[in-house]
Amino acid sequence: MVELPKSLSPHRLLKLLKAEKSPLSALNVFDAAVRRPGFSPSSAVFHHILRRVAADPGLLLAHAPRIIAAIHCPCPEDVPLTLLKAYAKTRMPNEALHVFQTMPHVFGCSPTIRSFNTLLNAFVESHQWARAENFFKYFEAARVSPNVETYNVLMKVMCKKGEFEKGRGLLTWMWGAGMSPDRITYGTLIGGVAKSGDLGFALEVFDEMRERGVEPDVVCYNMIIDGFFKRGDFVKAGEMWERLLREELVFPSVVSYNVMISGLCKCGRFSEGLEIWERMKKNERKCDLFTYSALIHGLSEAGDLGGARKVYEEMVGRGVRPDVVTCNAMLNGLCKAGNVEECFELWEEMGKCSLRNVRSYNIFLKGLFENGKVDDAMMLWDGLLEADSATYGVVVHGLCWNGYVNRALQVLEEAEHREGGMDVDEFAYSSLINALCKEGRLDEADGVVELMNKRGCKFNSHVCNVLIDGFVKHSKLDSAVKVFREMSGKGCSLTVVSYNILINGLLRAERFREAYDCVNEMLEKGWKPDIITYSTLIGGLYESNMMDAALRLWHQFLDTGHKPDIIMYNIVIHRLCSSGKVEDALQLYSTLRQKKCVNLVTHNTIMEGFYKVGNCEMASKIWAHILEDELQPDIISYNITLKGLCSCGRVTDAVGFLDDALVRGFLPTAITWNILVRAVIF
Repeated sequence: MVELPKSLSPHRLLKLLKAEKSPLSALNVFDAAVRRPGFSPSSAVFHHILRRVAADPGLLLAHAPRIIAAIHCPCPEDVPLTLLKAYAKTRMPNEALHVFQTMPHVFGCSPTIRSFNTLLNAFVESHQWARAENFFKYFEAARVSPNVETYNVLMKVMCKKGEFEKGRGLLTWMWGAGMSPDRITYGTLIGGVAKSGDLGFALEVFDEMRERGVEPDVVCYNMIIDGFFKRGDFVKAGEMWERLLREELVFPSVVSYNVMISGLCKCGRFSEGLEIWERMKKNERKCDLFTYSALIHGLSEAGDLGGARKVYEEMVGRGVRPDVVTCNAMLNGLCKAGNVEECFELWEEMGKCSLRNVRSYNIFLKGLFENGKVDDAMMLWDGLLEADSATYGVVVHGLCWNGYVNRALQVLEEAEHREGGMDVDEFAYSSLINALCKEGRLDEADGVVELMNKRGCKFNSHVCNVLIDGFVKHSKLDSAVKVFREMSGKGCSLTVVSYNILINGLLRAERFREAYDCVNEMLEKGWKPDIITYSTLIGGLYESNMMDAALRLWHQFLDTGHKPDIIMYNIVIHRLCSSGKVEDALQLYSTLRQKKCVNLVTHNTIMEGFYKVGNCEMASKIWAHILEDELQPDIISYNITLKGLCSCGRVTDAVGFLDDALVRGFLPTAITWNILVRAVIF
C-alpha cells in the first residue's frame, strides 16, 4: 500500500513520481494520488506518467487507457503527442487515430502539424500506405500546411515501397518549392537505397547532399559503409571510412566502429578489424557488446582462437557482460579448435549465468560429435528439455558421421513419436540416407525417403543425389535411374551433379548409349556439362578402351572453352600411357610443366608410362623433374621406379632406390617387397 503525504500538491506528486526508478512503482504512486478525494493531477503529472508508460509496450497497452480516463484538465499538445509517438512506434495506428480524434475534448487542445505528422508516421510504420496517402490528402481539408517533417515521412513511404526514383524526385520538388530538405530527408533516401544494394545511387544522393549545402551526419556515412560491406565490397567501404576520417565536423561513432569491425570480420579481414578496434580504444570510444561479439565471432570463424579468447577476456575485464550470442560465438570457436575441456568450462559458466539457448546446445552437440565425444554428446542430448529441427539434424548427422547409424535411426523415430511430431530438417534425412547408402542398406534408405514424404518434408537435389549415388555404388543402376526420373515429380530439380552421378554409373556398367542420352538431355534442358561431366565421360571411355572416342571428347572439351583441372589432365595422361601413346602423353606433360601445372601424380603417371614401354632413360629424367620441381617423391613414386628398373633387369639400381627410400623415412609396403621378391626369384 502506497503512503502519500497528507499535504499533496501536483508539484509534490511530480517530484515523487520522478524519484521512483521503476515505472510500475511510479504507476502505484500515481494511482494512489488519483484515488485521493478532491485531488486533481496537473498536465505535467500526466505528461510524466505517460512518458514512463510509453517506454514499455506492455505497460502502454495495459495502463494508458485508464490514465487518459483520469484526465480532467487542459493539456498542452505534448501530452497526447507522447501517446501518438508511442502508438506509432509500437505499430498501433488505430489507437493513435483515436487519440488524435479525441484531442480537443479529452486533452483540451487541437492538433497542430506535429500531431498530423506523427499520425501520418503511425500509418507508415504499420505499412498502411493507403491510409497514409488518404490522411495526407486530409491535410489540405484541415488547412494544415505540410512542412519538412511531413515530407520526411513521405520519403520514408517511398523508400519502404522501393520507389527510390520518386524519392529523388521529391527532393527536387522540395528544393523547387522553396522547402529545404534536411539531413533526415536525405538520410532516409540514402538508407533505403543503400539497403537495396544500389550503392552507386546512394553515393550520388550523398554527393548531391554536400553540393546542396546539407552536411551529412555520421549516420549517413554508417549506412553507406554498411551497404558496401553487405555487398562484400570492403575496398569501397574502406574508402568511405577514410572520407569520414577526413571530415572536420563529423566523427566516427561507436556504431561506425562496430560497422567497420563487423564488416571487416565478415569479409575475412580480421587483422584490419583488430586495427580498427585498437583505434577505437585509442580514441576512447567505449566498446559495447556488439563490438566484442563481432570480433569474437569473426576471429573464432577464422580459427584464431587465441585472438578470440583475448577479446573475450578483455570484455569481461571491462565489465561488459556477455550475452548468449557472444557466448555461442566463443563456444563455437572452442569446438572448432577441438578444445573440449575449455568448452565444458565455458558451458558451465553459461549455465550459471542463464546464457544457454537452443542454438547453444546445437553448437555444443555439433562440436562434441565432430571431436568424437559421442557419449558426452548423447548425455547432453538426453538432458535436453527443448530441441528444434536443427538440433535433431545435428544429432542425427553426428551419430551417422561417427558410425552410429542405428542410434541415428532411433533418434529419428523419437522425433516421429513426439507429441505433435517434430519437423526434422532435410539435413538430418540426407545424413541418414547417405550413411545407410554407404552401408548398402538401400531398402532402409528408401524407408527414410518415404518417411520424408509422409512428414511433408521437401525433397531437395542433395537428398536425391545421395540416394542415386548409393544405388550406383551398389550396382543397382535401374533403381538409380528410377530415382533420377522421379526427382522432378517430387518437386526436386535435377542438377549437373545428378547427371554426373548417373552418367558415371552408366559408363561403369558399359551402358554407353544411355550415358550419351543423359548428356544430350542435359544440353536440351540448358545444363552445360561441367569439368566433372567431361572427366567422367573421358575416364569411362578410356576404361572401356574406347581411346579414339575419348580423345575426340577431350578435344571437344577444349574447343568449348573449358579449362581442364589437374585431375582431368592426369586422367588423359594416364590413359594415353595405358594405350601406349607415351609420346603424346609426354607432349601434354611438357606443356603442363612449362605452365607449372603439374603435381606428383602427373610425374608418377608419365614415369610409369615410360617404364612400361621400357624407356628407363626417360623415366629417370622424370624422376629428376620431380626433384627439380621441389616435390617430395612418395612411396608410390618409389614403387613405380623399383618395378620399372626391375623389369629392365636393373635390380642393383632398384635396391639403391630402396635404400634412398629408407633414408627418407619411407616404410616399404607389401607392394614394395612383392616387386623386389619377384625380381629376385624370376
